[in-house]
Amino acid sequence: MNIRHHKSLILTILILGILHACTTQPRTRTTDHRTSQGVRNPDTRTSEPVRTPPQVDEAKESVRESDKEDTKDSQPKRGNSTRMDHKPVSQKTKEKEEERIKIALPEVNREFRAAWIASVANINWPSKRGLSTEQQKAEAIRILDQLKENNFNAVIFQARPSADALYDSPYEPWSIFLTGETGKAPSPYYDPLEFWIEEAHKRGLELHVWLNPYRAHHSNGGKVNGASMVNKMSSEIVRLKNGMYWFDPAKKETQDHVSNVVSDIVKRYDIDGIHFDDYFYPYASYNNGADFPDSDSWNAYQRNGGNLSKADWRRENVNNIIERIYNEIKKEKYWVKFGISPFGIWKSGYPNGVSGLSQYDELYADAKLWLNKGWIDYFTPQLYWPVDAPRQNFADLLQWWESENTHSRHLWPGLNTVEIKAADKPTEIVRQIEITRRLVPKSAGVAHWSYAGLNSNMLNQLKSGPYKEKALIPKTHWLKPLISERPLLTLLDEQNNVRVNWSLKKQDNVSHWLLYKRYGETWETEILEPNTTIQTLQKHKDGKKLDMIVIQAVDRLGHQSDYDVKIVS
Repeated sequence: MNIRHHKSLILTILILGILHACTTQPRTRTTDHRTSQGVRNPDTRTSEPVRTPPQVDEAKESVRESDKEDTKDSQPKRGNSTRMDHKPVSQKTKEKEEERIKIALPEVNREFRAAWIASVANINWPSKRGLSTEQQKAEAIRILDQLKENNFNAVIFQARPSADALYDSPYEPWSIFLTGETGKAPSPYYDPLEFWIEEAHKRGLELHVWLNPYRAHHSNGGKVNGASMVNKMSSEIVRLKNGMYWFDPAKKETQDHVSNVVSDIVKRYDIDGIHFDDYFYPYASYNNGADFPDSDSWNAYQRNGGNLSKADWRRENVNNIIERIYNEIKKEKYWVKFGISPFGIWKSGYPNGVSGLSQYDELYADAKLWLNKGWIDYFTPQLYWPVDAPRQNFADLLQWWESENTHSRHLWPGLNTVEIKAADKPTEIVRQIEITRRLVPKSAGVAHWSYAGLNSNMLNQLKSGPYKEKALIPKTHWLKPLISERPLLTLLDEQNNVRVNWSLKKQDNVSHWLLYKRYGETWETEILEPNTTIQTLQKHKDGKKLDMIVIQAVDRLGHQSDYDVKIVS
C-alpha cells in the first residue's frame, strides 16, 4: 500500500469517527411547546395541538429529567438563578416564543345565580309608588351592589307586570307601580329599564327582562283608567272574578300584541334574556273556580272547523306563542336567551309519587313540550317545596325535569327563598343549591324568588357557602360565539409591580375578562367586569415570582375567546 492509500485510509477513519461522535451526543429539547400545570379548559382554543402526558413534563421548562444534567450549561434557568453569562433574549424572540406557548388554563367556576326583582304590587322595586327619579335610582343601585357583592351574576327584572311598562313603550302605558298613575312618565324623565341594564352590566350582571304575556291588569293596580290596555284592547281582554283582567290567549290580536311588545324590547334594549313566568291561562282561583270566559273565541274556532278539544285548543294557543316568541327573538338577536319559569309540577304523578296542581290541566301550559322541543334556552321550574316534602320532593322533581331536557338546555330551578317551609330557611336553600349542582352538573344554577328573601342571614350563608367565589354563567353552547378575535395584552414594567393592560377591537360583546396570573407553579384567576381593562400586579407574592400573565374575553353567551399570553422576565 503506497503513501497515498495510507493517507486516504486515515482520512476516512477520521471522518467516520467525527460522524459517530456527532450521532451519539445528547440532544437538548427546545421550549417551543412549553406547557404549565393546570386543569385543561375546554374553551381554550389553539392553532396547534397541545402535547399530552406523559411526554409533557410538569416543570416550567418542559425539559426531560434525563437531559438536564447534560444541558445545564446551555439551558437558561427561570427566576433568580438565571446565569449571568447567558445572553438576554431579544424582544422579537420573546414575542415569537409567546406566540408558540400552548397553555392548559385552570377551569373557571360556572353557575347561574339570579334573583327575581318584582315590580308588581311594589314587591321589590320600587319600594313604593311615586318615588322620585333619584330615589328610584338609588334603590336600584343598592340592590345591584348587594347582588354583586354576594357573587350573584344575573337579575330577572320585571319590566312589564300587567300590560304596563317600566320602560318607554310605544305599545303600553307607563306602570302605576312606578309613578302611582297608569300612563304617567317618570319626572324628571328617565327610562328605568335602560338604567337597570346599564348599571347591571357595569357590575358584570346579566339582565333578563321578565314579563307576563297575558295579564292585563292586576287587582293591586288601582282603578282602570283611559290609558290602560283594558280600555284600549277591550275586545281581547276579559275580567276575572278576583278583579284582574286577562288577555284571551286565543285571539290573534292578543298574540300579535305580545309579539310586538317582546320584539320591541329585544330590538331597542341591550338585554341578555326575555323571561316568562308561570302565568298563562290564569289559575282557577283567580276566577273563583269558574271556567275561563273565552266562549266567544272557542265558538269561533268551532265554527271554522276546529276539531281539538277545548283543553287541547287552549294548550295549542299557548304553544303557538311560545314557539313564535322563541323564533322571533332568535331572528332579531340570536344571542338573547329566552327563558320560562313554569309551575314546578307538570302533572300529578310525574314523577311517580308527586302530587299537586297540574299546570297542564289548569293553566293549559304544556311546559314539558316546550322543553322537549327546545323552544327555550333556559328552563326555571318553580320548585318551591322543601327537599324533604313528601308529595313534592325537590330532588325527584328536578331529576324528572332533567330527564325531559332532550335538547340539553339550561335547567336552573327557581327556589322559594322568601317562603320556603323550613325551620332554617338559609340551610334549606343551601341544600337545594347543592342538590342542583349534583343533579345538573353540566349547567349548574338557580334563581331566587325573590330579592325580598335575600336578607342578611340568607346572604351570609350563601356567601360563606356555595357563593363564596365568583362564577361565570354556564356557556350557552348551542348558540355560536360572538367574539372571534383574541384580546391584546401589554405589560409595563415597574419597580416591584407589572402594569397590565388589555383591549379588544370590538368590546360590545364582552361580558367579562378572565385574567390568569402564574406565581411559580400556582395559577390565580380573576373574573373581571367588562369595563376593567387595567391591573397592577405584584412581581412577587408569598415567596413566588410572577412569571406568566394570560388574558381572555368572555362573550355574553359564556364562550371564552382565544387568549393572549405574556412571559414576565
